[in-house]
Formats: sequence, structure tokens, C-alpha cells
Amino acid sequence: MSIAERLRSRGLSPKKRFGQNFLVDVSASRAIAEAATTPPGGTVLEIGPGLGALTRPLLERAAKIVAIERDRDLVPLLSAELEAPIAEGRVSILEADALAVDWAAELVGPRPHVLAGNLPYQITGALLERATGLADRIDRAVFMVQAEVADRLVAPPGSKTYGALTVFVQAAFDVKRLLTVRGGAFYPRPDVDSAVVVLAPHRPARAVETDAFREAVRSAFGARRKTLRNAWRGLYGWSKDDLEARAREAGISLDVRGETLAVEDFARIAAMKG
Repeated sequence: MSIAERLRSRGLSPKKRFGQNFLVDVSASRAIAEAATTPPGGTVLEIGPGLGALTRPLLERAAKIVAIERDRDLVPLLSAELEAPIAEGRVSILEADALAVDWAAELVGPRPHVLAGNLPYQITGALLERATGLADRIDRAVFMVQAEVADRLVAPPGSKTYGALTVFVQAAFDVKRLLTVRGGAFYPRPDVDSAVVVLAPHRPARAVETDAFREAVRSAFGARRKTLRNAWRGLYGWSKDDLEARAREAGISLDVRGETLAVEDFARIAAMKG
């Protein structure tokens, strides 16, 4: 029975407010599961399992899965389908908003500890922020995201897609694009393609995301067309002369735009705040 038929049999349909686009491509599901569980074993926190398209191949390889599903109408369907592994203690399903759950508290079980999921488009940024905050406690994250977001996550300095999100994520993770997934792999079919990205934590992180680091990054990209001399005007309450001196000490030219700076450049200017 197809996903569309399973939903209709329960009088349900995809909910736009939840950004529901169910993955129906078995090969894509298996590729994500393999990337999340290589080597086999470990504990996977799955975000948005839906009707279990990814959960099932994960079960073939992971020791334990904690699945967070926001849609109360889907939880009974998924629970019934996964009744046996739930009874065995291999799967637990939380009916909750993933952004309201303490991910670290749920990742209790054998390592590696992995985050995985087909992320809803409208909250992708917030979920990536949560993952970045846990980089020092997890071993890997494997996410399906909008292709445009994947482009930003892997972008190098100086490229058109390099931005604040790039810097924040690359400060914590080495990001690899695993595969592109076309719109036809989903029900309902979205207007855009998606991509699977694998995030491997840097040990240690390339930069610590302090308030000063965030301010430097956001100021630089908030005025993307301006040089740093203008974009960073008033940064940390510094005078023009202070900014010149600190930038010189950090080895940063104020005549360039923020999109040319590497993660470490932002870290050095942030460290100057003291």
C-alpha cells in the first residue's frame, strides 16, 4: 500500500503546516540509513519519522532509535507498524515538536550517537542550529534538506552561496553532500529538489560559537554588499580606530566583504573582544 493510500485509509492527508513531504524513494532511504549507521549499531535520534520510510532501514542497522514525531495523527500508525521493535526496546516514539525536545537527554544508548531525518523545510535552520549546539556530544548527523540549503552548507568562502549559516555549521562540522534527491522521490511532490548532507563534528571545533562570534558573523553578512570596514562599524562598541587596530592584529583586511572570510577569520576577530 502506498503512502497516499495509507493516509487516505485513515482519512488523512499531508499537512502543509508541518511541511510534510513523505520520502517514498526506497534507495534514498537506504542511503541515508547507511550513512547514519556506518559502522552498524549505535543510537539514532530521528527527526520527523512520518510513516517510517527512514525508520525501517535504520532498524536494520541501528541498535536503538528514538523517533520524534510532531503529528499526533501519524504516531498511532507508526507505533502499530513498529510494535515489535518498540516492545523489544529498540525503538521509542516521542510525540513532540523536535525543537521542544532535549536531544542530548534522549541520546542515551550505545555509540555512535547520530542525528538523522528528513528535515521540514520551514524549520531547517532552527534544527541545524540545534544540531550545531550538540556537535561536541554526537558522532554524526545525516539530514535531508532542501538542495539550496545543501549548497549553502558546503559552500567555500567567496562563493555566492557562502553565508552566515555556512559559517555557523562549518565551525562545528565537516559537511559533505552525499546525494541529490529529486522532487519525485516524495509524496506530495515538492517544487524543489532535496539533498542529503553528512555532518561530521570537528574535533576540536574550528571555532567556538560565542556571542562575539555570532555578532561578527551576522554583522558581516547582514550587510553583504558592504566591505567589512562598513559592515563592522560599531562592532563590539569599538571606535573606527579600534576596529582598524583589532582587524590588523587579527590579519583581516577591512577592504574585503565578509563572504571572503574563513571560519577561523571570524573566530580571530571575535577573540579580540576579550
